[in-house]
Amino acid sequence: MSSPLPADSIAQRLARGIVTSQPETDPRARVVARQLVLDIAGICVAARHEAYVQAAIASIDQPGPCTVIGSGQTLGVEGAAFVNGTAAHGEDFDDTYEGGPVHAGAVIVPAVLAAAQRHGASGADLLRGIAIGVEVTCRLCAVAPMKVHKAGFHPTAIFGVMGAVAGVGAMLKLTEAQLVNAFGIAGSMAGGIIEYLAEGAWTKRLHPGWAAQSGYRAVRLAMGGFQGPRTVFEGQHGFFHGYANTADGNFEAMMDGFGQRWLWPTIAFKPYACGTMAHPFIDCARAFRQRGIALSRIVSIECETAEGIVHRLWEPLATKRAPQNAYAAKFSIPYAIAVALLKDNAGLGEYTDALAQSAELRALAAKVGYVVDPANPYPKQFTGHVKVTLDDGTVFEHRQSYFKGGVEHPLSDSDLRHKFHANCAYGGLPAAQAQRYRDDVADLAALPDARVLIDSLIVGGAGAGERGERG
Repeated sequence: MSSPLPADSIAQRLARGIVTSQPETDPRARVVARQLVLDIAGICVAARHEAYVQAAIASIDQPGPCTVIGSGQTLGVEGAAFVNGTAAHGEDFDDTYEGGPVHAGAVIVPAVLAAAQRHGASGADLLRGIAIGVEVTCRLCAVAPMKVHKAGFHPTAIFGVMGAVAGVGAMLKLTEAQLVNAFGIAGSMAGGIIEYLAEGAWTKRLHPGWAAQSGYRAVRLAMGGFQGPRTVFEGQHGFFHGYANTADGNFEAMMDGFGQRWLWPTIAFKPYACGTMAHPFIDCARAFRQRGIALSRIVSIECETAEGIVHRLWEPLATKRAPQNAYAAKFSIPYAIAVALLKDNAGLGEYTDALAQSAELRALAAKVGYVVDPANPYPKQFTGHVKVTLDDGTVFEHRQSYFKGGVEHPLSDSDLRHKFHANCAYGGLPAAQAQRYRDDVADLAALPDARVLIDSLIVGGAGAGERGERG
């Protein structure tokens, strides 16, 4: 005889918290939601001509009312959510929750924007959906820290689908029972392996898009009466059993304060277009450059790092020192350090195939090695510690205990506005349209119809030759 089901499952508790919570009353939440809508849109515009975005668009045969950001093309909700989610994450320039790490904005903003267009949601409802969707995505990281990565899955893909259910469901005002079913359905729609690391393949880029479209589909199935398991999270064959290989998840850590205390306003916005854990090392490299150290005199560059990032950003070391393309370089700390020393930056223009294959950069990256620091606080904190040894034995050392853009050193509104306009220029969006979108985002909570917001991001048929100054 099977054991009785618990009286109150995790999905039920989450659903109840979603229905009753009021994130719009938190001033920080309103500010960060607007920042997310601005940042994600700018990144989508920057990526709009890239081959992977064009391939994503070509894969969709589903017309509809929802905008492909930076394009004159419209698709159905799922198609637009997929393409925009893929574009938002494709350059690895999107936000990160340091407690994960997870990239919530690239899933939630495309999902909620597309659903808002389809269903005519207000700006206030859109902001509520973003707040709740990102919160759920971030909180899921507390259940089994690092175990999803260890199991071979990408947390953004796995947790993002549940966040998309929460965000779209909150915006569309689903009932508690409908949300529970949507979570149960979405558990069978998550997926995303990290084998893209092997050779710089594109699959990581589609993970947020797939999560965004799947979350919306789960919501619509639940709205139609389709049923899912209410024990989807904690069940014997549930979400964390499947994607984290564990039956010992700390669900109370996820649920603590949900609906009253908001974690997601602490998400970090990226100043560099690469894997977040590389960012403190980039800042260390830039500090050495500012000291005027001659690169030709560098004999070795030794880094202390966290064990949890070695398999993604350090190994195999020979490959990370000589990534075969620009996308593979985004997941290489040796490349990040070398390009920062050479170019004093690590933006979109510093991640190109030509640079990744240049002899000068590879020679410098070949000098970068690492040791594991067992006391490193990752994933709660992203740090960098680098020692440079010169040909005369002189050693320079720089340590950074924070991620620029994160909780301890957030990017300012001015920084984010500059990033947005730079990304729009990179993608060839006329400056007047970029400014109009920014103005609409500032007034988002007051917009009776969020579709007005997206109109300013429509660009008709600009080809690759029309894009702005790259880099």
